[in-house]
Amino acid sequence: MSDSKLPPADPVEAHAGGQPGERRARNRALLWLWTPTLAFIITRLGIALIALIAEPLLVDSSIPPYHLRPENVVLDVFGSRWDTGFYLSIAEEGYFYRGVELPSVAFFPLLPLLIRAVKFLTGDALLAGLIVTNLALWGAAVLFFKLVADSWGAQIASRAVWFLLIFPTSFFGSAIYSESLFLLTAIGALYLFRKGYWESAGLLGVLGALSRLMGLLIAPLLLVEWWSQRRSRAPGDRPTWAALLAPLAVPLGTGAFMLYQQRIFGDPLAFVHASAAWERAPSTPWATIGALFQRPAGGWIAALQAGRLPVNDWIDLLFVLSFVALGVILLVQHRWSEGVFVLLGALVPFSSGLLMSQRRYVWVLFPAFALLAQWGENPRVEWSIYVLFSLGLGLFTALFANWYWVA
Repeated sequence: MSDSKLPPADPVEAHAGGQPGERRARNRALLWLWTPTLAFIITRLGIALIALIAEPLLVDSSIPPYHLRPENVVLDVFGSRWDTGFYLSIAEEGYFYRGVELPSVAFFPLLPLLIRAVKFLTGDALLAGLIVTNLALWGAAVLFFKLVADSWGAQIASRAVWFLLIFPTSFFGSAIYSESLFLLTAIGALYLFRKGYWESAGLLGVLGALSRLMGLLIAPLLLVEWWSQRRSRAPGDRPTWAALLAPLAVPLGTGAFMLYQQRIFGDPLAFVHASAAWERAPSTPWATIGALFQRPAGGWIAALQAGRLPVNDWIDLLFVLSFVALGVILLVQHRWSEGVFVLLGALVPFSSGLLMSQRRYVWVLFPAFALLAQWGENPRVEWSIYVLFSLGLGLFTALFANWYWVA
């Protein structure tokens, strides 16, 4: 007897108006929505719980913490730490360049603009910022599932989304940082380009370039994807020459920000010059690594005993090297656009002369998580990643909640 002729399993299901087989089919059809949504809800509740527990336990007395929402730990943690203050200041007061110690022009405008827009509904810039970033992260997770499922199936897509959302620095996607917006625009641009909607892909690329300087990487991502499709697809399925306008449009986002800074501050490269306040300057990766492993005064043993080893920088270096390796593997597998994106996304920030924040920067290199999800078909690999990522996420969230520098 076919499923369509079976009686409903219970009165509730009958009342819902669907046969068991039909309901299962609908559930499978909605995997792209409810799987990433469930992963988003569980992981966000998890980091909120960690923040609630950890915030009273640890205090870094070496810095003067400020609290914008002392009456609400979760809002305070994800809206009142480190760079969150710059985005909120830009949204409420505009940009500052000259005459300040840390010029806010180093931060790109998409997130502040969206915060300002949503503030009309909430009346609260901090709440508006958290709504924007978390909705962007949820949207990125949904699109990531669809992107991976199209190539590798729903099971690998589900695993990839979980890996993305439990990565040790994924809590930045729920704070007032630009990472979640960049993820949304980059994933969306690649997904739409593969579907043939190159105009929409180009628009998302422009928005990505307005979210942060590294948004420019969406241009080579789409450009190499165009070339790869031209090589591998049958003539009737190849992207047109007009589709090249999508990657070529991406720099318009950065160009618009430069025009704004020229008009307001008389310096189209104000965001570059402002980066000097954070001691960022072009440097080769070899020089950065060499400086990290210079013998400390008094020797390595004395530095270890005194707690003066740059452990934080070594952790960042490990993250960078791991993603460089993943990018190379993607290229070896002939996944050209994904490999170029991951490799450039790891090496370009690494060439800024600082290791600081690298573990946050690599989190947005989403094709790496699709690769890890494929390897996760081996249960030992899968659960090793789950355990390592979850422990790292818990540790870094607890430190971030208490004003320790994480990334």
